[in-house]
This record gives sequence, structure tokens and C-alpha cells, in this order.
Amino acid sequence: AIALPAYQDYIVRSKMSEAMVALAAAKTTVSEYVASTGNLPVDGAAVGIPTVAADIAAAYTGDILNKVAVGADAATDTVYVIATVYDSVWEGGTKSAGAVSNFQLAGVKAANSADLTWTCESGASAAKVDPVETKYLPASCR
Repeated sequence: AIALPAYQDYIVRSKMSEAMVALAAAKTTVSEYVASTGNLPVDGAAVGIPTVAADIAAAYTGDILNKVAVGADAATDTVYVIATVYDSVWEGGTKSAGAVSNFQLAGVKAANSADLTWTCESGASAAKVDPVETKYLPASCR
């Protein structure tokens, strides 16, 4: 009775690693953009991440990751790299149901520098919209 739910949560966390790998790749791209321009990217297109629906569908064809997006908050010098995952990963359904949740890496730009300090958070952007439950996040985000 105790082992089965723990095992099921472990399986979901292992599947979430696909989204974490995509976030790590986007984080590197965003960091390089900031280092070379000194500015935060306004969206994914600025750093080569798909932003058009057809391109997103072609780039993310698996059953776990719906998309990766980039956004920035100039007022706080923060850039967000957001993973949107299908809720079917933990609900046992199919991705066609369409329900999604988010988690993100938030990079805060140091004053007078191009360095970013990254943290992992549940939800999307400053509002933490549609957060992934903490128990399903990769270990580096809990």
C-alpha cells in the first residue's frame, strides 16, 4: 500500500527528466544570448526556440513535453524558461486530453553584469500559473 504510490511518483519524476533536459538546453541558449548581447531575450524567437504553433508541434512530439517558452520581466531583470508538460504524465491519460502544467527556470540578471543566477520553480512566470505539483518535479527543483 505504501510502495506502489511511491513507485508511481518515482516513475513520473523520471519522465519529467525529459522536460528538465529541454529546459537545460534552453537555459544554455538564453545564457549565451545574455552574455553576448547584455540584454534579456523578449521571447523564444530571439534565442531560436519555436514560438509559432506549427513549429512548436513539430519540435515537441513526445507524450510528456508540450512546449518550452521564454519570457522576460524587465522590471526585475528576470528571464523565464518555461516547460509546459501534459498532465497525462501523472494522471495516466493521454496527451490528447490537452490539460497542461508548468515549471520553469528563472534567471535573475546581476546588476551591471551579464551573469544570470538560475532557480527552478513550479508554475509559469511570476504568477506561477498552472504549477506542476512539487512531488513530481525533478530533484533539482524541489
